[in-house]
Amino acid sequence: MIKGLRFSILTSVASVVMVLIPALSWALPLSPGDRIRISVPADDAIPETYRFSGIYEVNLDGTLQVPFLEPMPAAGLEVAQVQQQLTESLVSGGLFQPQFLQVTAQVVDWGPVQVTVAGATFEPGRILVTDQTPSESAPREIVIEEAENEPFIISGEYPVGRYLTAVLRRAGGLTPKADIENIRLIRGDQEKVVDLSGVLSGEPVEDIPLIAGDQIVVPELTQIQPELVRPSQVTPSAIAIFLSNQTDPGSGGGNGDVTQVAYGSRFSQAVVAAQCAGGTRSTNANRRVTLIQTNRSTGQTEVFDRKVEDLLRNSNDTEINPYLMPEDSIVCYDSAVTNTSGVLDFIGNILNPFRTLRSIFFN
Repeated sequence: MIKGLRFSILTSVASVVMVLIPALSWALPLSPGDRIRISVPADDAIPETYRFSGIYEVNLDGTLQVPFLEPMPAAGLEVAQVQQQLTESLVSGGLFQPQFLQVTAQVVDWGPVQVTVAGATFEPGRILVTDQTPSESAPREIVIEEAENEPFIISGEYPVGRYLTAVLRRAGGLTPKADIENIRLIRGDQEKVVDLSGVLSGEPVEDIPLIAGDQIVVPELTQIQPELVRPSQVTPSAIAIFLSNQTDPGSGGGNGDVTQVAYGSRFSQAVVAAQCAGGTRSTNANRRVTLIQTNRSTGQTEVFDRKVEDLLRNSNDTEINPYLMPEDSIVCYDSAVTNTSGVLDFIGNILNPFRTLRSIFFN
């Protein structure tokens, strides 16, 4: 008798807690493909094939199909709303008496959702948002001890990949001209403007969870925002660039290699990484280097040609020393002195073939 009463009290408390928690926090709305576990303790007396308890997946049309009930809309609703809707449907359908019915609903798996990103990101387009790998998103377990000392496990997940900042990162990250304070989130016929500048300044931000069909539009400004050209939660951490250094000596400086550099690096830093700078001042001081940038949205190519010495001495000038962008190309050229030396050396080899033979056999 005492055991039964204790179990009944614990069950009631657990049910009340599960109803109140969604009301105190803003839960993530459901999307097609999400799976929820529905528990109806009162259906224990019903044959197993007719029970309502089980795991249900939100259909492609956004509805939830529960036995003996019409399809219920679930996409765009929070779990607490689905729980309330199911309770009302079971009572209004005459399947349960309200005084004997307790319904709980909880998410057991977040499915992949499609959203679109347009505007000032490096890779705009349609994004398939998936959760982390199973090893990274293992369900957290909350154990509630029952009267018989048997654990009752409640599983849950935190779908990090569904949040606005994560989706912007999946779209390549914000470009330097992105208007981070006025990002538009369109959901159906509703629109919300989100300010994510706190990601860079350390201030609190409203990182909104997304659902299937959401549209994100990032407005573009006319000027580069230097504070956006660094690794962050909404920008790339590293970018790939192409380095070509065929100069003499130019040993190991990169022969068309793809190199990863930190986002926020400048032209001058790539020049040093490609070993285009340094060496003998009399021959290498006048070396030239070229940066080739291609605008992904327009296809237009911009070429920056600089003297290495000028580039290094004016490294704080953005016009002379621009920020590197994904898939930029850097090409190093020899100075006129080195080129002349190479020509004279070539002529000397022709006029004095014995020097060439000696270098072959004795070096």
